[in-house]
Amino acid sequence: MSAVGGATVARDYSLSGPENARAVAAGLASAEWYHSDIPRKEMKALMKRSDEPATRDTLIWIGLLIVTAVGGVAFWGSWLAVPFFVVYGVLYGSACDSRWHECGHGTAFRTQWKNDVVYHIASFMVMRNPTTWRWSHARHHTDTIIVGRDPEIAFMRPTAIAKLVLKFFGMPDVFYELRALARQATGQISSDEKDYIPEEKWPEVIFWARVHMAIYAAAVLVALATWSIIPLLLIGGPRIYGCWHMIMMGLLQHGGLAEDVLDHRLNSRTVYINPVSAFIYWNMHYHVEHHMFPMVPYHALPKLHELIKHDLPRPNASIFEAYAELIYALRRQQVEPDFAIRKDLPPTAAPYRADLTDAAMAGE
Repeated sequence: MSAVGGATVARDYSLSGPENARAVAAGLASAEWYHSDIPRKEMKALMKRSDEPATRDTLIWIGLLIVTAVGGVAFWGSWLAVPFFVVYGVLYGSACDSRWHECGHGTAFRTQWKNDVVYHIASFMVMRNPTTWRWSHARHHTDTIIVGRDPEIAFMRPTAIAKLVLKFFGMPDVFYELRALARQATGQISSDEKDYIPEEKWPEVIFWARVHMAIYAAAVLVALATWSIIPLLLIGGPRIYGCWHMIMMGLLQHGGLAEDVLDHRLNSRTVYINPVSAFIYWNMHYHVEHHMFPMVPYHALPKLHELIKHDLPRPNASIFEAYAELIYALRRQQVEPDFAIRKDLPPTAAPYRADLTDAAMAGE
């Protein structure tokens, strides 16, 4: 934030505005980040890939999707269909996000084609162009929460609270994603997308946008032809009625934490959660650990956490505690946009670098 004539002026979070050049000039773009020290042998073991955990979890996921979809359709017209669609919605509209994420990193499976297949299926479910978001997420990891560089900043200060609440119901995200896919399907690449997607990949962006839009159009046509909402409850609709768990966990990743720092302990959050949510979320609640070492597979993140927790802030003990912290920060940022939570480190941790953090934070 900056003050002009006594008024607070919001920062430009776009990738084509002045903040991009400012971040580059400040040495924040493609910079060297802090990492906890891990012996080479242990790091190599953590990064070892295997098909077994992801194959098991994916078969369970697909099996539950089939069972709940069949149950919802079979009991359609009675209240017994509701629990089936509730579960189906979360498995489709929320679990897709973590599958998209991990397979996009190429770490979930050892076999690359398996990563690619699940990645494309999950990208469709979450309404993301698989090519656009592969490059977007690569930039997110290179320049995490660096304003003007990171295309995936969810909290633009001061945060529009009403808009944030609507996200739990898929609004307005679904319209933004569909609008982006429709634009790309007509051959248009935005200025922000051009900043992080290589030009030779633009035809691929257009191709996948057309594939996704064609499937959605087919679902709508079947719904109209059968005069039934069921096709839309099964395809596309869960991104609205089943996304609440994805949003619930996603907002905790970086919400209320620092911008423009080069230490993931300051801009990412680890939260202890229940086993069901951990399955849906594929262990992404170990988010500091993931950002420090993004090539460690999801199933090894609990082990990674145990190895480096002496060097990290205390994790939030629950989703409830994490939201209490997040809501406190969002309320402060309504009147103090530069405020950010600054978590204490244990005595065993390497300290935050004051030269990289103090100027960027007004938190506590």
